[in-house]
Amino acid sequence: MADIIIKKVMVTEVFKKKLNYALVLSFITIVYNTLEGLISTFYGASDKTLALFGFGVDSFVEVLSGIGIAHMIYRMKRSNINERDRFEITALRITGSALYILTFGLIIGAGIAIFNKSEPDTTLAGIIIAILSILTMYFLYREKLKVGEKLESQPIISDAKCTKTCFYLSFILLISSGVYEIWHIPYIDAFGSLGIAWYAFKEGREAFQNARSKSLSCTNDCC
Repeated sequence: MADIIIKKVMVTEVFKKKLNYALVLSFITIVYNTLEGLISTFYGASDKTLALFGFGVDSFVEVLSGIGIAHMIYRMKRSNINERDRFEITALRITGSALYILTFGLIIGAGIAIFNKSEPDTTLAGIIIAILSILTMYFLYREKLKVGEKLESQPIISDAKCTKTCFYLSFILLISSGVYEIWHIPYIDAFGSLGIAWYAFKEGREAFQNARSKSLSCTNDCC
């Protein structure tokens, strides 16, 4: 009987440690996306690159999503939970609305840039930021996925898949910025921003779907 109690205590301690690690990963995501958003929007505006600016705004929106995930993990540490609370649902709705606004803004911005034949001064900052983002998001994706699978937590696994989406988004920025910087192909920056708009729309739709369901079990890849 004593051995069973000891094993249960050990399992509980391991579970708590893994939840703590998941919370740390969530905080890293929030801090990184905040810094990425600040730097990307600054250089996006100063270098006149719409793709980088849109990428930065998306990073700020991901901060809102990250706060909702961190709140959820904190609740998981305190007790078993079966559905999202009001804070998490509100965070999802704000995230979805912000992503829809970003989508609309990028489409309009791309249209104006093409009509006015606007081109960035340089996309070098976009290349550097995209490479850093790819490395960071790959690390966060792998670690979130591992801890989610060990905890058998679908919300954490889904959060990892959201991070994987950011990983793909970074490749769009890298390709559009790299192609323009090397070959100066007209409108490639505008087309890159439209790729980011497509992902923003997809993420916004999923945010509203998850807010409506309230369930912690996701039917799509992104919570």
